[in-house]
Amino acid sequence: MRTKLLDLHTGGSESITDLTGMCRDFVAETGGDGLLHVFVPHATAGVAIIELGAGSDDDLLAALRDLLPPDDRWRHKHGSRGHGRDHVMPAFIPPYATVPVVGGRVELGTWQSIALVDLNGDNPDRQVRLSFLTGAA
Repeated sequence: MRTKLLDLHTGGSESITDLTGMCRDFVAETGGDGLLHVFVPHATAGVAIIELGAGSDDDLLAALRDLLPPDDRWRHKHGSRGHGRDHVMPAFIPPYATVPVVGGRVELGTWQSIALVDLNGDNPDRQVRLSFLTGAA
């Protein structure tokens, strides 16, 4: 298994960061078949496969704001106002995704991208672990 740790700065507000290019570069070095596993070792971030651009990323953030409002209803109280929702979000957008790789290329659909979803403005620095599991010969 090959692995690589990415260090990202997501800023101090809700964000969606496109990881697709970094994932493509990582698996291109292999030239082989297998699975790309993308994992975020954080309790307040997730990985989504979604169309980015054309408003979809803003729509996702708006939907998460509607579903998980950043207000004082949350029992988890440390951090900024509404931070409890950041800890609930990974139940909806998990901290991982797995994508097939064929011939050193991620097999995404035409409009699919791999994205880091981060609602936690209290933690602007994130890590993402990419792992490539090779197929059996």
